[in-house]
Amino acid sequence: MNDALQQLLDILQLEKIDTNIYRGSTPETTNQRVFGGQVFAQAMRAAQDTVDQDRLIHSQHAYFLRPGDPLVPILYEVDNIRDGGSFNTRRVVASQRGKAIFNTEMSFQVFEEGLNHQAQMPICPGPDQLQDDNHRWAKIREQLDPSTVKRSSKNRPSLRPIQMRSVEPINYIDPSPRKPEQLIWIKAAGELPATADSPLHHAILAYASDFSLMSTSLMPHAISIMNPKLQPASLDHCIWFHDRFKADEWLLYHMDSTRSSHARGLSRGSFYSQDGRLVASTIQEGLMRLHSD
Repeated sequence: MNDALQQLLDILQLEKIDTNIYRGSTPETTNQRVFGGQVFAQAMRAAQDTVDQDRLIHSQHAYFLRPGDPLVPILYEVDNIRDGGSFNTRRVVASQRGKAIFNTEMSFQVFEEGLNHQAQMPICPGPDQLQDDNHRWAKIREQLDPSTVKRSSKNRPSLRPIQMRSVEPINYIDPSPRKPEQLIWIKAAGELPATADSPLHHAILAYASDFSLMSTSLMPHAISIMNPKLQPASLDHCIWFHDRFKADEWLLYHMDSTRSSHARGLSRGSFYSQDGRLVASTIQEGLMRLHSD
């Protein structure tokens, strides 16, 4: 396990400061704002702590309200909306300096057998045949002018806690119009402790699910996420969990974008295990505001 993954595990262990109130931190970073996937995952951890251990999250729906300041702790306040025989509902508001930066609702369920069908996993090369995206990013940064490197390092989280291997990598230096679809193999950058439970695996996948969805919406427009004229931000994010998985084993993240308009882009994603099971799904709408100068 590398240091970045250990940092991720550390920030997913929230401090409980009162009944249903938790405090989260952000690792030391040059980013100007907190990565959305971090707040999403920390809110999930806070809510999970308020339900019985036999209740696992099956869906989370969230809105990003304000940029998070990485230098300020984040308070998570959990509202116990409902505790039923099979389902539990929780609302979580994350705040800094007395203002809400994030709002989310989650539903938890006891394990239950039922009808079963799924979309088929796309056929593509396996992760062992592909280059790690972190190596590609290092080469890309060598080709960028200093101002672009400075901007991208302050607004994009490090990929180091998560390994990613793109099947058809995006050309971030000189993009051309492409079909808005991506296939990326993804997993935690190291083996998780044997004591890691399903909620921790869920939180790590939730963290990672915020990567690359907005890039998918930009592909038809030949605009790079690193374009200095682009103002990108996650507006909302949803995830559904369908089956058990391990976040430290390779999962195929299949993403596509169905629409962009009014400075917003809508993307959706599906996570498949290597044996072909659809284990989670995502949808995200992001701000894609393009400035003239």
